[in-house]
Amino acid sequence: MSIPVDLPGLAEVMGRYRFAYLLTSNERGAPHAVAVTPVLQGGELLVHETGRRTRDNALQRPDVALVWPPQSESDYSLIVDGRAEAAGGALRITPTRAVLHRPAPPREPAAPGACGSDCVEIA
Repeated sequence: MSIPVDLPGLAEVMGRYRFAYLLTSNERGAPHAVAVTPVLQGGELLVHETGRRTRDNALQRPDVALVWPPQSESDYSLIVDGRAEAAGGALRITPTRAVLHRPAPPREPAAPGACGSDCVEIA
């Protein structure tokens, strides 16, 4: 189950979180995660604190994701998919999709093809 988040409202939602994990992939498709503090500027996420591996991964395979972990088990994680490009020594990520996600409380099994979690899509 997903809760959409309007991309224009992303700044407000981001304000509830302390940091995010930036997820990139290497040439073999293996994931690489680093903790970052993105700043929203003009509808794009600016990430300054990237290392060489993260930056190289993002520039060679620009489809990335950011995950802001929840403050508690009952809260939502914020997940943003986006496309990265170089911005001086930083990365500029254009969000393409955002969702608030958490495990659903125990209940009957989800219908086939349905998300078994409690999610809110950020349109």
